[in-house]
Amino acid sequence: MSGRLLGKIAIVTGAASGVGESVARLFVREGAKVLMTDLNQADGVRIAAEIGATFVRHDVTDPAGWQQVVNTAIETFGQLDILVNNAGILIAGDIETASYDDWKRLMTVNADSVFLGCKAAIAVMKKQGGAIVNMSSIAALAAKEDYVGYSASKGAVAALTRAIAADCRLKRYRIRCNSVHPDGILTPMTRATYPKGIDPEMLTIDQDPMNRACRPEDVANGVLYLVSDEARAVNGIELRIDSGQFVMSI
Repeated sequence: MSGRLLGKIAIVTGAASGVGESVARLFVREGAKVLMTDLNQADGVRIAAEIGATFVRHDVTDPAGWQQVVNTAIETFGQLDILVNNAGILIAGDIETASYDDWKRLMTVNADSVFLGCKAAIAVMKKQGGAIVNMSSIAALAAKEDYVGYSASKGAVAALTRAIAADCRLKRYRIRCNSVHPDGILTPMTRATYPKGIDPEMLTIDQDPMNRACRPEDVANGVLYLVSDEARAVNGIELRIDSGQFVMSI
């Protein structure tokens, strides 16, 4: 442990698996006190006990739930320094096959939740400053024609992040807000999208640099940088963690 987050209090959503779990584990190792949230209570409680974090079952689409989570952080730890809006869902569909119900669900879970989380956290953070990282996707920046709703929801996250960064700077809140744009992360959510017979482990960049798959800890390391004091001048950026997939597509 290098103590890059020593004394910091963090909320990490979607923390019971995948990137959220990796972020929570890394934050604890770096000295932060972490409030993990997820709908998956069984895994969330188990992981929190294992790493020395606190877990709260949390529906990120519920405004009252967000207020409760932020209140829990304040009551338990006395402050809130970091918010990582990581919770999200993935539903495939192009413009002809995607249903309106899927569109609304993607927007609610992936975009509305980020608005709610930022709103609740900033009300507290504006008193002493803080750092927010919103999990977007390379799909917000490059064409993903077979994930039209997902792409739009993550595009909303990117635009919201820039607006929040500008707003907090103009108001002198000392709150930084950045978005992270991964692609091909090996998580339970994305593994389910691989064709049958394909071993995702063989598609990772540590197996072949031309492959695009990265591991959750690769994304967590980027998030750690953005919330650390080392990134104190980094605000409103879109950090791509995609093994060069974006630049290969333009």
